[in-house]
Amino acid sequence: MTKFPPSGASFLPGDRSFLDPLRSDADTPAAARAVVIPFGLEASVSYGGGTAQGPAAIMSASHQLELFDDELWREAYADYGIAALQMPPLPDSVSASLDQLAAVTDSVLAAGKMPFILGGEHSLTAGAIRPFAKRFPDDLVVLQFDAHWDLRDGYLGEAFSHAAAMRRVLDQPGHQNITLVSVGIRAFSEPEARFYEANRKRMHVHFGHDQARWTLDEIVAPLRGKPVYITFDIDALDAHVMPATGTPVPGGLGYQQALEILRAACNAAGQVVGMDLVEFAPIANFHAFDFTAAQLAAKMLNYALSGTGRHSLV
Repeated sequence: MTKFPPSGASFLPGDRSFLDPLRSDADTPAAARAVVIPFGLEASVSYGGGTAQGPAAIMSASHQLELFDDELWREAYADYGIAALQMPPLPDSVSASLDQLAAVTDSVLAAGKMPFILGGEHSLTAGAIRPFAKRFPDDLVVLQFDAHWDLRDGYLGEAFSHAAAMRRVLDQPGHQNITLVSVGIRAFSEPEARFYEANRKRMHVHFGHDQARWTLDEIVAPLRGKPVYITFDIDALDAHVMPATGTPVPGGLGYQQALEILRAACNAAGQVVGMDLVEFAPIANFHAFDFTAAQLAAKMLNYALSGTGRHSLV
């Protein structure tokens, strides 16, 4: 039987967990349906650094969020409950770190809970996805928000580079039925373009330059009724909205635009089975970006686990 929390990990106390420490479920982590996994992997970044500090900055900023969701018109976290893990030190190599994350994610799933990983660089998704690929071998859909395709077959000598994250997701050994839906892509190499041309049956891509022609129905069509894993690289947001990332790219999503797509995706999915939010690199003394990342994380949880409908208080 899989141990939960897994060996080496423990529940964070309420005053260090996700969201306001005074929330009603802060000290009942075992009952939570969502488990936040802070995972500050930073081993293959190729431009700006700082993703190792991303999870702690998001967790800290989350304590300043209002619990009431103005869109859903309730304290939506109370519909599902949130726990957060204190992780043991990460191994020295990327591959060993991914093995560690895969084991932790598997234990969360075995306990009947939804994992939400806060990164850290995007390479972590290749480890997080492994237990999902095993549980949903025929119809898993990965919804990727990103400026970059991350389809290189390795980068700078590292097969598990952040620049190869989605390539490693798609080539999970023995699990070749994963479908990738990518939103916001606007920076990639020629080999990635060739890989896409050879794998169009498994990929649905919505390029950044084509935003004026996007429709929500088209984006979420491949998700309908399917188990969906959402990976949100924060550089999917436009660089003027979110400069706190290692490789910011102009021409990205606005914050409300991202929420609109997330809301539609969670509504269309048969079930959102897991999520991650990656590549946030806090900038000292610019806590507005920490807050934005934390608010985005909270909205992702609310959409995935509390539904997208508005409730009445009376």
